[in-house]
Amino acid sequence: MAEKFESLMNIHGFDLGSRYMDLKPLGCGGNGLVFSAVDNDCDKRVAVKKIVLTDPQSVKHALREIKIIRRLDHDNIVKVFEILGPNGSQLTDDVGSLTELNCVYIVQEYMETDLANPLEQGPLLEEHARLFMYQLLRGLKYIHSANVLHRDLKPANLFINTEDLVLKIGDFGLARIMDPHYSHKGHLSEGLVTKWYRSPRLLLSPNNYTKAIDMWAAGCIFAEMLTGKTLFAVLNVQLTCSGLSYPMLCQYCVEIQASKNFQNQMSRLTANIHKSKCLWGRNKMQYALAAFKIFRVY
Repeated sequence: MAEKFESLMNIHGFDLGSRYMDLKPLGCGGNGLVFSAVDNDCDKRVAVKKIVLTDPQSVKHALREIKIIRRLDHDNIVKVFEILGPNGSQLTDDVGSLTELNCVYIVQEYMETDLANPLEQGPLLEEHARLFMYQLLRGLKYIHSANVLHRDLKPANLFINTEDLVLKIGDFGLARIMDPHYSHKGHLSEGLVTKWYRSPRLLLSPNNYTKAIDMWAAGCIFAEMLTGKTLFAVLNVQLTCSGLSYPMLCQYCVEIQASKNFQNQMSRLTANIHKSKCLWGRNKMQYALAAFKIFRVY
């Protein structure tokens, strides 16, 4: 991590002036780096996310994230202190000002760790899982009440202070404002976003989804807290042995659900598959049938 941090520092550089000192790496993302620093004005450690602005698309994404995080204020959401430009300059509310910058810095509260770290050690105690799930749902209820969809809930985006066991939702880089008059299609980079917590609806119908996609992710996280295993990563290994993948399984379920004459179509398909000697095809249908009841509501 330290070597990668130094490499990114050399490539992108950090221009925050003298106010922020003692930089330490926290994580790497596709659009830059997250690091911690000591704010000399208040002598407290904060987390700083750098967003590199290279083209109109990156400016659009940065603007959307900034507008969303500025409207959120809740005990179970990572608090954002300020948005800075190069050299630690204050950003105005003028949208056009971002187009003249090469990067922005989001200064937010520092959290000790994320949920992914304890889950690497195995399942959580039931009382801890219950406490974290309550806080996750509490924060999620607030986010949804503000008509915001997070779209990327996963353990690595749930941050924890170990001393008081407070959980907070963070990283709104893929969040969207839910507007019935706006098409919610948005590019989700396959290389940057894990699939295991994304619902079939989000994977296969990017123009047609609701708040249920975040609830699906919350359910997957809850199962992981109790079992210590990533729910659909395990499923994907089993499916791959039969020539399937999780996205393929979702596609079969959506196709089945979309059928106008579900029962007749399933009877014909099942009969044809069982007549054939194709084990891969037979397994494909069995998995689709088994998962249909789970996926149809999403």
